[in-house]
Order: sequence, then C-alpha cells, then structure tokens
Amino acid sequence: MSVRLIESLATTEPLAAVFSDVSVLQAMLDFEVALARAEAELRIIPQSAVRTIARCSRAEEYNTAALARETLRAGTPGIPLVKALRKRVQQEDARAADFVHWGATSQDVADTALVLLLKKGAQILDADLARIEKALRPFVAKHSKAVMLGRTLLQPAPPVTMGLKAAGWLASIRRGRVRLQRAFSEALVLQFGGASGTLAALGNRGPRVAELMAKRLRVNFSGAPWHTHRDRLAEVACSCGILTGSLGKMARDISLMMQHEVGEASEPGEGGRGGSSTMPQKRNPIASAIALAAANRVPGLTAAFLSQMVQEHERGVGGWQAEWPTMSELIQSTGVAIASMAEVGEGLTVSPMRMKENLKSTQGTIFAEKAALLLTAKLGREAAHEALERATDPKKMRGRTLAQVLADIPEAQIDKKLLASVEDPEEYLGAAQVFTARLLSSTRGRQRGRK
Repeated sequence: MSVRLIESLATTEPLAAVFSDVSVLQAMLDFEVALARAEAELRIIPQSAVRTIARCSRAEEYNTAALARETLRAGTPGIPLVKALRKRVQQEDARAADFVHWGATSQDVADTALVLLLKKGAQILDADLARIEKALRPFVAKHSKAVMLGRTLLQPAPPVTMGLKAAGWLASIRRGRVRLQRAFSEALVLQFGGASGTLAALGNRGPRVAELMAKRLRVNFSGAPWHTHRDRLAEVACSCGILTGSLGKMARDISLMMQHEVGEASEPGEGGRGGSSTMPQKRNPIASAIALAAANRVPGLTAAFLSQMVQEHERGVGGWQAEWPTMSELIQSTGVAIASMAEVGEGLTVSPMRMKENLKSTQGTIFAEKAALLLTAKLGREAAHEALERATDPKKMRGRTLAQVLADIPEAQIDKKLLASVEDPEEYLGAAQVFTARLLSSTRGRQRGRK
C-alpha cells in the first residue's frame, strides 16, 4: 500500500493500509458476513444465504470510487454498500439477496467497521510504542550518570543527568501507552442496534445475534447499542492527544539538543535522513520534526472529535458523519509520531564531551543556588541572594568562575575546601539517581491488555 503524497508526513504505510478504501470496505463487508452467520446460526435466515453473502463479500471486487460518490449522496457508506452487496448476491441467488443486512441499519455497518479498523490500528500503535520502550530503557541505564545542563525557560540551570531526562520521556510515553490500551479495550465494541436501537426487527433474539456477531468479529459487546453515545471513542481520541503530546515533548528536547551551538544529541541519519536540499553539511532533526508536526495536529483533531459527541436522540445529524475522517487522521497522526520517535530512540546518540563543555561554559554560575545556600548561614537568605546576584553579574565575572568571584567576597568567608567543591556538578545532583530509578521502575509494571 503506497501512501498518498499529500499524507506522506502524516501517516505510515501500515496505517495508510488500515484506512485504505479496500480495508474500509472489507471491514463493512465483514460486518455483513458476521451478521448473516449469526442469524443463520439462530435460524433467522437460511444457511444457504450465508454462503452466497460470504462469497460476494470480497472488497477487491467492488468499485470503491463509485461507492464513495454514492456515499456523498446517501450520507452514509452503509446504504450504497448494502445496495451493491445485494446486487452482487442477487446475481448468484435472488432469494439470498433478501437476507442481506437483515435487521441492521447503516450506522451499525459504519460504526462497527470503524471499530474493526481501530482494532488493526491499535496493534500497529502498540508495536511501535513497545519499540520506544525497548530502546529507551537501556539508553536510560547507560546515561544515568551522564551529567548535563538543566535548562529552565531555555536558560542554564543546575545540572541534571541525561538518564533522568530520558527516564522522564520513557515514563510519560509508557503512561500514555497504558492509557491508550485501556481506551482501546473499552472502545472495541460491536455496534448493532437496528433502526432505532432496539433491534425490534429481530424480536427477542436481537441481543443473542449481537453476542454471536461480536464473537465472530473478535470485539466486545457492551450489552446494548451505542449509536449516539460516543464517549468510548472520545476516550481513544483524548488518549491519542495526550500520548502525542508526550512524544512531542521528547521530540522538542532532542531537536533543541541537536542545535549546533548545543550539540549534545543526534538523531540517527542513515539513508539520507535529515539531509538538506541546498546545504550538504546539515543533519536536521527530521524524525523529531515529524513528531512535532503530529503533536501540532492531534490536539485540534481531538477537539474536533469531542465537538462531534453532541448527537441527537437515537441517530445524530452530522455528528457521526464527521467522525470517520477525524478518527482516521487522528490515529494516523498519532501513529507517525510514535513510529518517528521509535526510530529516534533506537538510534539516538549523545555527546558527553559537549555536555561537559556546556556545563563549563557557564563559568559555574549555574551553581549560584548552591552557593546561596552556603552563604545563607552567614548572611541570611535575602542578603545571600543579593550577594550572589551581584557576584554573577557578567560585568563583574570578567572570565572568572563563580568560585573565584566568591573568594573575593569578604563577607562570604567560605572554607577553601568547600569553595573548591561549589562548581562540582557531581556534588549537586540531589536525588537524580533516585528519581531515575523510580521512573525506570514505573515502566516495568504489567500492562492492561486489550480485551
């Protein structure tokens, strides 16, 4: 399955295949076959009709372009699909054609097809999320003691470790993965309610038909139709929004660390990844850029889906008709962000030397907080803060380090041995190791599997 050029930065080939015309059509036809098989099992329709319906339910044999045109006029893909299926069945067995779509409604087809597509998409997303986790765990362990600048409001701050930063990415993405698994497990539910959600056409056998259909399609049955109640799908949309934000956070950090003047990290660059059309020397953070682009799109798509939840009575006017393209783009955007950051995680390299150089370039000013704590005992908190503010004025530093400036402050009178340790980054990491270990541990818990 090839990706359309206009979507080349917004999906992956596996997800494009899931939401391709043939895949969507096959999901609808799978609903019709499951319906016929369930009804035949309960002797609602003849077994002979099922065989014909199943033979006529191969998506590649239909004209998807024609079905798309007719969907625009019908307002639902179910109507032209059922019409086309009946016509094909009738060519083989006129009697069997009478039993196509027996007791169902067009939204049953559309909603269940969407659920079947989401089921396929969920497996792809989860596999790539597993790649990220597998890549980041050893990365965190390897760099747990690699000291680097902390940065607040993009300015130098007391040191952190690369391990702690990456453990934060990993833990957030892991929480997003568990959240998304839970959302999918709730949302993969058969839709089958008939004309107005009562399955009246099937008498008292409607619920049993639904149970058998769900079993055949390997999705859940919630016990009742959910035509105008879109909360389960909305939870998937929101979970995608949160997860893509976490992926965007990782991508933002890495792209900033890749700046030439920072030079602390690099994305993998094999196969021409990250090149420039005019500047041969460049190595751009392309995977991060794709993830960030998705993180820009997904919140709007999530909001759009939430706005589509307000639907009228037993069948909405415009709400559910808007969902297919919204959910398709949302899942694919989330998926390309996951796949991009999985690639980054598997090939991310860092430069401990540049990290040390960047620490040293601050002339020790990032340890002003530590020095202020030492001076507080002698001068009081406010006076110590003011003294350090004056001492770290660039005009007064004049190429000297913080320790050298402090030595010239008469009121400071800091012990020489203590003064020598003021600028030691290893001595001012606080609970970095503890927090790294805790975050890493939090990602090893058991996942909640999809139902």
